[in-house]
Amino acid sequence: MEIGTFQELMAATYGERDRERGTAATVAWLAEELGELAQAVRKGTAAEQARELGDVLAWLASLAEQLGLSLEDAAARYSAGCPRCRAIPCGCSP
Repeated sequence: MEIGTFQELMAATYGERDRERGTAATVAWLAEELGELAQAVRKGTAAEQARELGDVLAWLASLAEQLGLSLEDAAARYSAGCPRCRAIPCGCSP
């Protein structure tokens, strides 16, 4: 699925409810999902990790929609590789 299509799907599915909740609560939910992803990475199965990645992506799409931003536009920053050195792989000093 294209990332823009995913953002549109999340907006159609949850957009009204998410807008009512507001950006502060959405950021809180996103942070909670990131914590669940971290736990799944440490101790979970591949299926649990995939599920949590999807949840993080869904909340990120919700936040982008509420901010009036496009995830595709945000991701485009990396379309030429590292946004700082423009290399693939990144050639920046660690």
